[in-house]
Amino acid sequence: MATTWEYSTIPLLIHNTKAVLDQWGSDGWELVQVVPGPDGTGLVAYLKRPTGEQ
Repeated sequence: MATTWEYSTIPLLIHNTKAVLDQWGSDGWELVQVVPGPDGTGLVAYLKRPTGEQ
């Protein structure tokens, strides 16, 4: 059976990036990618974690 995933996107603040990612990581989220935000000035993190369902 394949793993099913849930996804989330979060804005990243440059001065607080590690703390934000550490918090999400402790909740079981894995960082997939960081891309520029829609306004071109910020960053957006894409995260995923298993749903526990098969």
